Amino acid sequence: MAKNNKNHSANVGFEDKLWQAADKLRSHMDPSEYKHVVLGLIFLKYISDSFESHRAKLKAEMDDPQSDIHISDAAEREALLEDRDEYLAVNVFWVTPEARWGYLQDNAKRAEIGRLIDDAMLAIEKENPRLKGVLPKNYARPDLDKARLGELIDLISTIGIGDEVSRKKDVLGRVYEYFISRFASAEGKGGGEFYTPAHVVRLLVEMLQPFKGRVFDPCCGSGGMFVQSDKFVRAHGGRIGDISIFGQESNPTTWRLAQINLAIRGIDANLGENNADSFHNDLHADLKADFVLANPPFNDSDWGGDRLQDDARWAYGTPPAGNANYAWVQHFLHHLSPNGIAGFVLANGSMSTNTSNEGQIRKNIILSDLVDCMVALPGQLFYSTPIPVCLWFLSRNKHRQGMADRRGSTLFIDARKMGTMIDRSHRGLTGEDIAKIAGTYHAWRGEEGTGEYADLAGFCKSAAVKEIIENNYVLTPGRYVGVEAAPDDGEPFEEKMTRLTKQLSEQFAESARLETEIRKNLEELDYGL
Repeated sequence: MAKNNKNHSANVGFEDKLWQAADKLRSHMDPSEYKHVVLGLIFLKYISDSFESHRAKLKAEMDDPQSDIHISDAAEREALLEDRDEYLAVNVFWVTPEARWGYLQDNAKRAEIGRLIDDAMLAIEKENPRLKGVLPKNYARPDLDKARLGELIDLISTIGIGDEVSRKKDVLGRVYEYFISRFASAEGKGGGEFYTPAHVVRLLVEMLQPFKGRVFDPCCGSGGMFVQSDKFVRAHGGRIGDISIFGQESNPTTWRLAQINLAIRGIDANLGENNADSFHNDLHADLKADFVLANPPFNDSDWGGDRLQDDARWAYGTPPAGNANYAWVQHFLHHLSPNGIAGFVLANGSMSTNTSNEGQIRKNIILSDLVDCMVALPGQLFYSTPIPVCLWFLSRNKHRQGMADRRGSTLFIDARKMGTMIDRSHRGLTGEDIAKIAGTYHAWRGEEGTGEYADLAGFCKSAAVKEIIENNYVLTPGRYVGVEAAPDDGEPFEEKMTRLTKQLSEQFAESARLETEIRKNLEELDYGL
């Protein structure tokens, strides 16, 4: 992680310069509006590049005399290149001629460019039902400066230039993810509602390791949990087809953002046919997931809990109508398979609150031996709030085959001192931080190749349920990990005391001298004490 804005671009490559250039074109448009203008165009370029990539591949095969589809007739060649099924068969979006990036770029300086982009979005949705109702289609509106829109098209056209065709999709995906994070920062609290910082998501994913099974996020925002899960599987040599992705999002704009984010990554996910409230319209009611990853809205007081008092999900107690935290916790548990594990972000207050039945619900969850690990994180990690947050890990089975038997115990990790400032108001977890936290968790679980676990004062502690009961069912890691031992400087105690008392005596003498000097000066001014 970069320590400040000055060297931030050195770490992310060209994305920062691209953002700065795009932001200059924003004029007086609010970031929340401009977000969809830019991200929609990036997605349009992505699917057009993917289309052109496969089109080039078809051309090369037709040119090869050894190929099964070697064709020399010009009309036949053109017919194959424009055959929609040739693209859909390999999971490439079909893009009509008027929706292709080259056509839009050629017309970027025309006054009607906004209408041409809207028409392109409509054509893509029509030809690709998966995207129906997802893409932004308001580029022709009068308040959007068409000259600046044309400049933005020219700017986005530079993405991927000089890269191999096979890398263009990764580059565009990287840009899209980077822009989402920057828009979240620009929008502040509002932006944080659709975006979880990538380093926090990476920590969740590295700890849960979703190699195989069903992955679920019922408050998925822009889909960051799924993107990082996909990256994790690929980075560790797994097959993305080994995981099935399910999600839900209540905000219609954010739901569309997630659909685009996943499409640009080539990730197949079931987010439902529309946006919906997870509490009142559970689109995956029968799903039992192997992994739940989530960052629900903190302390949501307007979740309609008064209409769900007798809901079947409240197996550990009815959550208060004025705070959804423990409704989310039980929603996650409700959707876990018998061997499932959930990792999610919550406000720190959730670890100790006794308000309106929350303490009783936490007690019941603890006594049911579901709390696997608690991680206290530093403050300033999120765009939506500067307060510190925590990670909960709940497990249905603490004694998995090939792992240590951790039934009746919980791991506490205090990571509040970790992280590095990435700008004046935001902190980020470094790769080393993530590796240390996740490595400690995997060692505690007794996973193969992780080494022996040992408590470390001030950082981690494996506590029995009995100890948690003695602490009144409070799950704050600081209660358990103790204080980090001060480093031994090797100086014998007697020598240290002699040195310190001599130093103190000298300081007392200097203090007396200064007092005498001050009194003298005041007397000369007729203000003697």
